[in-house]
This record gives sequence, structure tokens and C-alpha cells, in this order.
Amino acid sequence: MTDQAELKRDLWKKMSQSPFVMIGLTGGGQHSEPLTVQLDKDQVDTLWFFIGRDNRLAKGGDAMAQFVSKGHDYFACLAGRAQLDTNRAMIDKLWSKQTEAWFPGGKDDPNLALLRFDIDSAELWEADVSLSGKLKMLFGGKIEPSEEGSHARVASTAV
Repeated sequence: MTDQAELKRDLWKKMSQSPFVMIGLTGGGQHSEPLTVQLDKDQVDTLWFFIGRDNRLAKGGDAMAQFVSKGHDYFACLAGRAQLDTNRAMIDKLWSKQTEAWFPGGKDDPNLALLRFDIDSAELWEADVSLSGKLKMLFGGKIEPSEEGSHARVASTAV
């Protein structure tokens, strides 16, 4: 069984390898949408996204983000608050060629907005089924809790 600190480290590692999440505002009946996370190693419990000012997330509010790792062995549900951030230094820090492909006007594109998502709590799962658990799945049998992987509810994703 993995400890919480390791689960948190794995979240940031897995998200940097495949930085795609589904994120949506809660309570409005709207669906989540896929966005690319811009990670800043200097900021704990914060995810950044470049969006259009006309995006439905631009109004901000309570939000949820869901993440599934590239190998489908790590899952996270993140609750928090989304809001636009006008910090030009952050835009400069997070800007990339991939972002520029979506905003042809560059950093001065009039539709460009930086969305900040501050994480209030998270639920993390890592599917690390033991060898005996894998055999039970292959041939039938009950997976014991010690064989199923790790799970934690955390108030912060900081290690």
C-alpha cells in the first residue's frame, strides 16, 4: 500500500507525462471539457490552463477536474475553484509553442485567457495490483484490499 506522500508525488509525475484533464464548473449542469494542464512546479495545489475568453469556464466558480494517467494506472478527482488570472508574468512563464498553435495572436491574442484552478481537495487512486491479485484476476478469485493498490482523500496535493 502506497502512502499519501507517494500518491501525491505520483500525481504530479503522471500529470507532467500526460497533461490532459477533464474540467468543468459544478452546479451549472454543464459537461466537463478536455484541457491541457500547464504545471508550475513552484505552485502547490494550482493548475493552469490557457483558454479562450469565450470559453464557458471563463466565468469561473467551483469546479472539478478529473485525471487519468496515460497508462490508466492512476486516477485523480480534484475539487477546487477556477478563476481567470491576468498575471502577465505567469502567461510568459507557461507559454509554449503548443499554446501558440491555439492562439495565433500569441500572448497578445485578444481571446487569450489564463485560467487558474486552485485545488481544495482531491481523491487519488493508484492501481498497483500485486502479482497475487493479478493471478486472481486472471483465474478468478477475490482481490484482497492489500492487493488492490492505493487510495487517499487529501486536503492538499502538496508532498
